Amino acid sequence: MSSVYEKYGLKQVINASGRMTILGVSTPAAGVVESVNTGLNHYFEMKDLVNKTGAYIARLLGTEDAVVVSCASAGVAQSVAAVIVQDNDWLLENLHAAPLTVPHEIVLPRGHNVNFGAPVGTMVALGGGRLVEAGYANECSPGQLAAAITPQTAAILYIKSHHCVQKSHLSVEQAAKVARQHKVPLIVDAAAEEDLQCYYQYGADLVIYSGAKAIEGPTSGLVVGRQPYVNWVKRQSGGIGRAMKAGKESILGLTWAIENYLTQAKVTGAQMVEKMTPFIDSLNTLDGVQGRVVWDSAGRDIARSEIHFDEATIGLTTSELVGRLRDGDIAIYFRGYKANEGIVEVDVRSVSAEQLAIIYRRIRTLLQGEKTA
Repeated sequence: MSSVYEKYGLKQVINASGRMTILGVSTPAAGVVESVNTGLNHYFEMKDLVNKTGAYIARLLGTEDAVVVSCASAGVAQSVAAVIVQDNDWLLENLHAAPLTVPHEIVLPRGHNVNFGAPVGTMVALGGGRLVEAGYANECSPGQLAAAITPQTAAILYIKSHHCVQKSHLSVEQAAKVARQHKVPLIVDAAAEEDLQCYYQYGADLVIYSGAKAIEGPTSGLVVGRQPYVNWVKRQSGGIGRAMKAGKESILGLTWAIENYLTQAKVTGAQMVEKMTPFIDSLNTLDGVQGRVVWDSAGRDIARSEIHFDEATIGLTTSELVGRLRDGDIAIYFRGYKANEGIVEVDVRSVSAEQLAIIYRRIRTLLQGEKTA
C-alpha cells in the first residue's frame, strides 16, 4: 500500500465510475506533472501568463481566445458574470450588492437544469444571473427556447452532459441559431466532453470544459470562445473570479495537457469493449447477474459495462450491494444512476484489467456469502 494511504488512514479506491470529481477526476500524465512542478517552482507576471497561455491554447484549438480557470463550475459562474457585467467597471466590483438593471436572465432548457454534483442554478446565481427555464423537462424545441428570451436575457446556457434529458431537446447548433437570431450570446457547458472544437464551430460564444476530465490535466477548467466574451471572463479576476482563481501550476499543467490531448492516440469505444469482454463473460456466470455492453447516452465514443442484478435472486437490493462494495477495504465505485432499477455501470477507462478482475471477485464473494448466510 502506498505510504500516503497509510499516513492519512485513507482507503484505496477502484474507480469504475469514470472521471468523477468525488474521486479526484483523473490521473494526469507525467508531462502534466512536470509542467505543474515547473509552475510551482517559478514566478510569473500572472496577467501575462493568463493572456499568453490563453492565446497559445486558442491557436491550438482554432478559437479567438481562451482562458484557464479553476474548474468547469467556476467557468460557468464567471461566464455568466462576464455576459452580465461586460465592460462595466463599477458593476464588476459591485455585482454582489447592486440591484441589476442590466440584462441578467440566463435562459436554459428545462431538461438541462440538473445537479452535476451541485445545481446548475447555483453557478448561475454565483455569476449574478437569474435562471429562466425554457420548454419542459421532456422537450425543448428551438421555438420554445426562443419564447423564453426577453429584453432581460443576458445569454442562453446549454448543458452538454449525460446528466441532461436527451429526448426531444434541441441541439447546440439549433441553440446557436436561436442565439444569433435574438442577438444574445450562447454559453455551452461541455465539462466532460471530448471534442474541444466542435461546439465553438457550431456557433457557441463561450464553451467551458473541465481540465481534469477528458483532457486529464490538473484540477482546472478551460473557457474558449469569441472576443470580447473571453476578455470579459478574464476581467472577472477583479470580481467573482478572485475567489476561484487558477494557480500558475494549473495554468501551465492544463496548457501542456491540451497540447498532449490533441496529439495522442485516443482509446476508442471498440478498445473499451475488448477490455471489458472477459469481465462481462465472468459476470454472466453468476446467478442473478447479467452483464452487457452499453454506449454513452450523450453520444460519446465511450463503451461501458452495464450490470443488471436480479434482486430477488441475489437477496440484496442493488443499492445495498453497491454500498457494501464501496465500504469494503478497497472502495469500489460504480456509476449508480440506475441503481433504483437494479442496474449499475462500470466505466473501464480508469481501471485496469486486474482491477476488473478484483471487482468480479468482490461481487462473487459478496453474493456467495449472502446465499450461504
